[in-house]
Amino acid sequence: MTAVYPGAGIARVLTAKGAIQDPAWHRAVLAVPRDRFVPEAVWAQDGDGWYTAIPVTDPDPQRWLTEDVSIVTQVDDGRPRGDDGRGYSPSSSISQPSLVVAMLEAMGARDGDTVLEIGTGTGYNTALLCERLGAENVTSIEVDPGVAEAARERLHRLGYKPRLIVGDGAHPPEGRFDRVLATVAVTRIPAAWVAAAAPGGTIVAPWAPGAGFAESVLVRLEGGHGEAAGRVVGDAAFMLARDQRPPVDAWRTWVDEDDPDAVTGSMPLNPRCVADRDPGWSVVLGWSVPGLGYAAFEAAPDNHPAAGEATVYVFDRAGSWAVAEYKPPGGPYATRRAGPRDLWAEIAAARTAWSQSGSPARDRLGLTVTATGEHHLWVDTPENALTCIP
Repeated sequence: MTAVYPGAGIARVLTAKGAIQDPAWHRAVLAVPRDRFVPEAVWAQDGDGWYTAIPVTDPDPQRWLTEDVSIVTQVDDGRPRGDDGRGYSPSSSISQPSLVVAMLEAMGARDGDTVLEIGTGTGYNTALLCERLGAENVTSIEVDPGVAEAARERLHRLGYKPRLIVGDGAHPPEGRFDRVLATVAVTRIPAAWVAAAAPGGTIVAPWAPGAGFAESVLVRLEGGHGEAAGRVVGDAAFMLARDQRPPVDAWRTWVDEDDPDAVTGSMPLNPRCVADRDPGWSVVLGWSVPGLGYAAFEAAPDNHPAAGEATVYVFDRAGSWAVAEYKPPGGPYATRRAGPRDLWAEIAAARTAWSQSGSPARDRLGLTVTATGEHHLWVDTPENALTCIP
């Protein structure tokens, strides 16, 4: 009898791209039907930037199921904010298959390993873990009760019965696990995840130190001696944990240019550096200037004498803001700021530290998280700490 592989379609796509290298995970992808973990309706962004529900039976969702793309399965935490039923912000999805596999392979799992999954979501990733490691070795935690119950039903229908918990992933159940895998991005790796990783175990998680202005990156940390350390190993465009998402707001909410206490000055730093999308710089800036938000505006159209000039605002949503005026001839650049933090000084310190370290690319960066949750960023080796002092 010819074997039937319900996941053969997506497995074929991933193998053609070279996205699966480990035969054990290839077998898991072949065995798990991805389409069985998609709800009756999914969400697609329209021309206005809002998300509209589409029956999964429609042609586009059916095509997405066989492509290497993520699919939005919930918006606005299950309560679409649009008057017409449309949603504004994705809050749950079935992740891009190649990213799913990259994270699973990064764990370095061996037969019989136990795994703690942070973020059950639709249950597809959980099913892959069960297929590879055995359901008895899988614990998964999901913050949204409705999402958790739907995942439970799908998993049980296919015969997978892992330990499923409804709760905050930052506070997982007690115990040690050989692998800790997060399918939600965090601005800081919780100390509880470090405690949950067995000695020699691994934590694979999307880390978003620059939440709100830069995509998260994937880190692989090895546990031991009360801390976890490892490198940035790739991209990981995941949604932020619900309690860490920045508000959806306008920069004007946090900047008061009429503040009589605002201080004027100047600086040599090019203020446009906050928009520098070098992946290594984005990580350093996000880590060293927590809570940073920014907005930049060109001063004039191309044919205007002021073309090339710009105004750059930075803020932290906690009472500090600053503005700088960029002009093509170069610095010094005029500034104004208010609040307890000197944000331009912090940004300048981060830029100096990054430059003096050789402007390291993202793959040269590493992270150490202590048992108390302290984060230390380093270049090449843990001994080469990156220090940013304004």
